[in-house]
Amino acid sequence: MQPRRFAQLDVFAHHALQGNALAVVLDGEGIGDAAMLDFARWTNLSETTFVLPPTPEGAACGADYRLRIFTPAGELAFAGHPTLGSCQAWLNAGGTPRQAQVVVQECAKGLVSIQRSSSASGMDHAGLAFAAPPLQRSEVPAGLQAQVLAALALQADDLLAAQWLDNGSRWMGLLMRSTDMLPRAQPNAVALRTLGVKAGLCAIHTPSSGAMAAEPVLEVRGITLTAHGIAEDPATGSLNASLAQWLGAAGHIALPYRVQQGAAIGRAGRMRLVADAQGQIWVQGQVHSVLTGQVIL
Repeated sequence: MQPRRFAQLDVFAHHALQGNALAVVLDGEGIGDAAMLDFARWTNLSETTFVLPPTPEGAACGADYRLRIFTPAGELAFAGHPTLGSCQAWLNAGGTPRQAQVVVQECAKGLVSIQRSSSASGMDHAGLAFAAPPLQRSEVPAGLQAQVLAALALQADDLLAAQWLDNGSRWMGLLMRSTDMLPRAQPNAVALRTLGVKAGLCAIHTPSSGAMAAEPVLEVRGITLTAHGIAEDPATGSLNASLAQWLGAAGHIALPYRVQQGAAIGRAGRMRLVADAQGQIWVQGQVHSVLTGQVIL
């Protein structure tokens, strides 16, 4: 065990303490899998990450660092707010990317590009943006849809569409008919845990009558499984990356658009989804450093 640089950050919010908290161990070399999981359980945050040098294969492909992502229940192949938060922590600690405006992260999902704010990046505020990883999506059987809606205390008529969404983190995407239906959802922890479903509810805000043209706004609730039951995410990058790929391709919403998440738990998660000229979707958000120091691991 030895002292290691440590940071906690708030991700996907315009102001600190309004988004999704993340713990980052910046010197992850030499920590075993069991110790990583033990520390993630101890922090009791949705995710804790460990920054390591890239593998030889990753370095050959341009990776600047490698990231391992743990929940208190186990390791994830990819997650959104740990990607942006860990990148910002690495930059704050003196990390120098090979490319001036792009950081390349290696994780179990593969290589993920992260843009730094610049006039050329199309970002409209200071922050970072990660490239949405490739998405696998499929239809949700009607019977399972009904079970999940019942577990959320919602009705079949409330639902417009559903898809399985998997980019390294698997969610059931549920597009609801109206934003009024989102606060009505009352998750049944036992039922959702039994079904093994993380539910990503969303609905598109209806523009005000006579309002000037502006980017659409998607309201989101992310009901996720934890080691002991379920919880609600204040801001979920992986889910929103998947939702943008699905909803955009299906014609439900036009990019760019903005996301509001976390209202049901008193947070103000905020992000922006854009597509570049090649059709790559980017998830933009701000990151705030909250705590720095050392941990003994």
